[in-house]
Amino acid sequence: MTASANGLRDQAREAIASQPFKTVTVLSSLLAAQDALGWLPAEALDEIASATGASVNDVWGVASFYPNFRFTEPADHSVEVCWGPTCHVSGAQLLLRAVLDELGLENEGETPDRKVGFKLNTCLGVCPHAPAMAFDHALAGAMTPDAAIVRLRALRGSVA
Repeated sequence: MTASANGLRDQAREAIASQPFKTVTVLSSLLAAQDALGWLPAEALDEIASATGASVNDVWGVASFYPNFRFTEPADHSVEVCWGPTCHVSGAQLLLRAVLDELGLENEGETPDRKVGFKLNTCLGVCPHAPAMAFDHALAGAMTPDAAIVRLRALRGSVA
């Protein structure tokens, strides 16, 4: 086992053990591990199975049911475009097109250099500031395509 795999196991074990709940479940352990690691590698699934007495198949069954769990390491930065009704009618479709073009993507996903992961969000909760985006989970409202491109280029480390 590599040092990296051991490190992932140790981090997952620590996250599972430090849960504040009286009852530790597969789901609570999955959430704790993903919060700590940013994703769920096989080592984390193994540790969750061991800690909860479930089989790895049972842990995988729970994890794969929920779309918010990720099984690949995330990109360096995350970018989201709000696609809720208010943002949609306030220009989110223009933001979406600008973001996809700038990132060279056709849909949600990660750039080939793994610097930016992009996804749509059904609601960022800031309707009065529509259209909205999130850059590494920091909200930005009243976004324009030009402002979005400037922020994307800054994230990627290139000059606007």
